[in-house]
This record gives sequence, C-alpha cells and structure tokens, in this order.
Amino acid sequence: MHNTVHFILQGKGGIGKTLVSTILGQWLAPRDERPLRCYDTDQENATFSRYKAMDVKHVQVMTDERNIDPKRFDALMIDLLEEDGNCVIDNGANTFSPLMGYLIENDCFSLLEESGRKVYIHVIVGGGDTLHDTAMGFVSTAKATKVPLVLWENEHFGLLKSASGKLFTESQTYADHAARVCGRVVLTQRNADTFGADIKKMNTARMTANEVRESDKFNVMEKQRIKVVFRDLFEQLDKVTW
Repeated sequence: MHNTVHFILQGKGGIGKTLVSTILGQWLAPRDERPLRCYDTDQENATFSRYKAMDVKHVQVMTDERNIDPKRFDALMIDLLEEDGNCVIDNGANTFSPLMGYLIENDCFSLLEESGRKVYIHVIVGGGDTLHDTAMGFVSTAKATKVPLVLWENEHFGLLKSASGKLFTESQTYADHAARVCGRVVLTQRNADTFGADIKKMNTARMTANEVRESDKFNVMEKQRIKVVFRDLFEQLDKVTW
C-alpha cells in the first residue's frame, strides 16, 4: 500500500466516522515504511485529532466568524500532494457538504490520481433508525464521484435491514452502485456488556489497539476481546481490492 488517500465521507453525524478513521489508520500504518499521515477536518468534534499516537493534523477550515472557508481546504490538498505516503482524512458532518463541494468543484480526485495517488472513499451505512439517511448518503456519494468506494456496515445501531426485512446489500439501492464498491467491512454488533464496553473504554481513552496491549489500565480479558475485534476488522480490510 503506497500513496493511497482515504476519505471517510458520510453526511450523517454520530455514525462512526472517527471510529472508522482510527481502525483504518491502524491497519494502514505498518503497510508502508513512510509515516501514515492523518487529518481531521471536523470543526465541531475533532475527536480523531485527540488520538495522540496517530499524530493527527487538525485542518482548520472555519473562519473566526464560524463560516467554512473552502479555500482553507487548499492547505489539505497541498499537504496530500507534496509528500508521499498513505493518508486518512476524517470528516465531520458539519464539513461534509463543503468538503465534498470543494473536492468536486476543483476536480481533486483526478488531481490526486494524476499525481500518482490511489484514492478511496469510505462510506458508512448504519443499521436501525440510521439506515435510510445513511443509505441515501451512500447513494449521493456514489453518484457524485467516480473513485472506488469501501462500504462500512455499522451494526451498532441495529442490523442493516429495511422494514420488510431486506438487507441493504440485497437492495436495488445498493445494486445500482455495487460495481463501484471494492470492499465491505462489517462493524459487527457484539455483546454490549463485554466487547461493547471494552471498545467504548478504549475509544473514550483515545487509545489505539497497540496502546491497549501495552496498558495496565486494561485487564487480560479486556485486552483479549479488543484483540479479537481488531483481528476481525483487519482480516476484512485485507480482503478489500485495493
């Protein structure tokens, strides 16, 4: 994996964009001798930038008047283009529309590709009550772009099933754009009292899986469950057609 750029894009808030960014970053980091470069464009909840071990750069795109200045995205693009290596860009719900508009208006995906970067967009679709909105987000992103998509199926809000019981990946909505999807990763709903509590503890502390392994704040079973979760996720990422 060399010179890849990964945008995590979904207009709905609270759907797990930062979680996906941290998982993806931890999987990518050992795959290139050059340091992974991580960026957080979220102006309201810059959670990704709080993961100290990942050395995330917070991209300030908001003016003092609390307006988003699209031209401030230039600094991000210049950063992506001037150095080699793999990059992960986390994006908040508040910056989704401005960033997407900027990327399309300036034909940034083509510019990155022409500069020797392989671009991927990671789209999260959630289950339960979040399914409709996030599925529409998947469709709009697929229609607006031409780059490969990675679908993350977040089961923490429920299974990705419609009221009639049809899975999202069996729907016509998905089928219309399935050819663009180069891989799928399922964030499996596990036992909330064990796995769920351990992952929450890890995320609240803004720690990576490697940090958990070395930490005395997690007992042997908590470490084991986190290891199981990350092994599963990394195996799924290994199967994506990069």
